[in-house]
Amino acid sequence: MASEPDIILDATLRPSPPLSPRVLLRILMAVAAINLAFMLSFVFQGAWPIAPFMGLDVALLGWAFRASTIAARQQERVTLTRGELVVARDAPRKPHREWRFNPYWVRVEMDAEPDHWSQLTLWSHGKFLRIGQFLAPEERAKFATVLKRALLDARSFPPAP
Repeated sequence: MASEPDIILDATLRPSPPLSPRVLLRILMAVAAINLAFMLSFVFQGAWPIAPFMGLDVALLGWAFRASTIAARQQERVTLTRGELVVARDAPRKPHREWRFNPYWVRVEMDAEPDHWSQLTLWSHGKFLRIGQFLAPEERAKFATVLKRALLDARSFPPAP
């Protein structure tokens, strides 16, 4: 591992955090209460087959809240020294992964006009790695600029022996 002065860039990318569990539970309870009121109204009018779908709606919303909370725990750590660019990815329920690049050969690509479909891509020796896919387009563009500058700094001096 490189010593502190050798590190040119050390950034941890994380998605925006979801609402707190307490707020998500309150939203889910409010939706459940509203769905229950509508369901009872339909049942009293004789449209009882609607009841399971109203419950399914609340269950799916709860599942979506849980999935977004789990997905928010992922992160990518980008560390750049004069001799190496390391991208480490930690995602829930997936093994830790690392990619190592020589900073002299890495090319950073990002669309000039960031939009939802823009990708931040690292290219080296005909292979690519997309990073920061969970970031907002403007955040990806800003990080691409920071990474390009850091790579120029890393290339300006040869690596220490």
